Amino acid sequence: MGLSTVVIAGVTGDLGGRIGLQLLHRGCQVRAIIRPTTSNEIIRTLQSQGFECVESSYDLASLTALCSGADCVVSALNGLGHTIITQQGALLDAAVAAGVPRFIPSDFSLDYTRTQPGQNRNMDLRRTFRTRLKAASIQATSILNGAFSTVLTHDAPILLPKWNRVLHWGEQSQMLDFTTKDDVADFTADAALDRNPPRDLRIAGGSASPQEIASIASQLSGKKYRTLRAGGIGTLGRAISIIKTVAPSPHDIFPAWQGMQYLRDMMSGRGLLTPLDNDRYGKKDWTSIKAMLATLFIA
Repeated sequence: MGLSTVVIAGVTGDLGGRIGLQLLHRGCQVRAIIRPTTSNEIIRTLQSQGFECVESSYDLASLTALCSGADCVVSALNGLGHTIITQQGALLDAAVAAGVPRFIPSDFSLDYTRTQPGQNRNMDLRRTFRTRLKAASIQATSILNGAFSTVLTHDAPILLPKWNRVLHWGEQSQMLDFTTKDDVADFTADAALDRNPPRDLRIAGGSASPQEIASIASQLSGKKYRTLRAGGIGTLGRAISIIKTVAPSPHDIFPAWQGMQYLRDMMSGRGLLTPLDNDRYGKKDWTSIKAMLATLFIA
């Protein structure tokens, strides 16, 4: 511990903002990369929270200057190839040029290191950047946190309250990992202050199978929830191919078929996080699956 200056990219986003606030709460000086198009209102808000806002168009010169003297660079950029490969790549080059010791890339996902290339577009982008990061002269640490808890009920809903069902493909006993964004941000801030972390840190606020999720939902709602098997993993793969053909949406970050690709990696078990590093920094207040679901059933 003892690092004091952290550069963060993507601070105006949901996860990036949470990570930045956690770093500020730990007494860090946090330099937030602000794009020229960022509104003055947003900048004033960030400054009032304690961020040092530094403008950059993600050119090497300005990024190198703002990385000077930093102890760690945290990327929470979200997007497709131009963002994850090109802009994050420029940030990596700048961190190396400025002599920053460590870099946390914008992975924040299931364990894509164990999934199949070509099966998940957004994971393939992270895999490509990982290769570039491996060749850079900087210590890198990826935070792998499974699915965000919103996948349970919103982003690619598994829980279907209207029908009292828990949707799944494959086996109802397959364990699935979920973590809230607040827990990810809390843990990431600790990792940013760790002088010697491993290459990958795997965390999960809670892990449960569709069958277990149905049981928890039944307890919370007072209604009987059952699992609903939509088909096998092969069936899900065929559905993905059909939707990509009918509605390709190549420029969307999270089209319907991308969400289905993520579910395939989860429900096949390939992206399962193991072993977990939840205890590395002594964090005890992880949000459980029951607590994640309680926000839906308890007003």
